Amino acid sequence: MLFCSIDLHSNNCFVVVSDDADKIVYSKRLPNDLVAIRAALSPYQQELFGVVVKSTYNWY
Repeated sequence: MLFCSIDLHSNNCFVVVSDDADKIVYSKRLPNDLVAIRAALSPYQQELFGVVVKSTYNWY
């Protein structure tokens, strides 16, 4: 089972995919482009349990 976390920023995001033992199997900074994010996650799609997005509105 794999889990995905996305740290969302104004013009990019940092995507991490980890397993249930917290071993990172993928991590990369990507542009805020849904096609690019979906392409990056597609190899893990069948095993992904969920995706969590962290963002802060109006923080700066």
